[in-house]
Amino acid sequence: MIEWITDPLAFGATTRALIEIAILGTVGGAVGCWVVLYRVSYSAESLAHGLFPGLVGAALLGLPLLLGGAAGIVLAAALIALVSRFATDTDTAIAVVITSLFGLGVLMALSPASPPGISELLFGDLLGTSQQDILVSAAVTIPVLAALWILHSRLLAIGFDENSGSAIGISPGLMTGLVLGLVAVTILVGVQALGNLLVAAILVGPAAAARLLTDRFRSMMILSVSFALLAGVAGIYLSFHARIAAGAAVVGCLVTIYLLAAVTSALRERSPMRTRTSS
Repeated sequence: MIEWITDPLAFGATTRALIEIAILGTVGGAVGCWVVLYRVSYSAESLAHGLFPGLVGAALLGLPLLLGGAAGIVLAAALIALVSRFATDTDTAIAVVITSLFGLGVLMALSPASPPGISELLFGDLLGTSQQDILVSAAVTIPVLAALWILHSRLLAIGFDENSGSAIGISPGLMTGLVLGLVAVTILVGVQALGNLLVAAILVGPAAAARLLTDRFRSMMILSVSFALLAGVAGIYLSFHARIAAGAAVVGCLVTIYLLAAVTSALRERSPMRTRTSS
């Protein structure tokens, strides 16, 4: 049992992956609670897919993926705003733009000029994390967590009662935009490790599982971060011992945690004590 735990730590790649997933789990679990509270899970996943052409373009030009991803998000936001003027509703605009951008990214990835390993943009390369990646992730994560701490009360007020915004001088649209901005930054941090297709899981999965188990926001955030860290560590160990992709293993653990939370919540709702209290 001791060797099962210590063997992965003998490899630098695994140790760096554990550090990276600890950073991603902390910021993803925290930001994810606001994603669930503000009901912007679809927008969060759309942002992840919409930046794909930017990632591919950066890889083709030999530029940092962080720069390409940022450009992709800005392009997606601008196109959604433009299409929204003609579409019947915002969701339609998002679906049209994101599908088009993702298709464009796939076409770019299939071009003869694509470098080897372009598939890592889709599924990530958690075990390929470098020390520079860790430093960049930490440098970007700290301001995100600081923003959540400073704006906690305002975000919470709008999240629980959007109509109270005008009464207390807070714009609901501004707060929602801020949440989406923090989501975009978090996606940029996690996309290199978990890939374009999987990064949204660490934003939505832990928070959704935590929401099933508690109605208190503070407890929800603690549970969400804990679930993200647990799934991250368990996924990396599973990847090492089962010899499977690390990103997919982490997401598989996130799904398992959500299912367990769903079962626990259902059993709790059916418990005799809860039924007696309700009646």
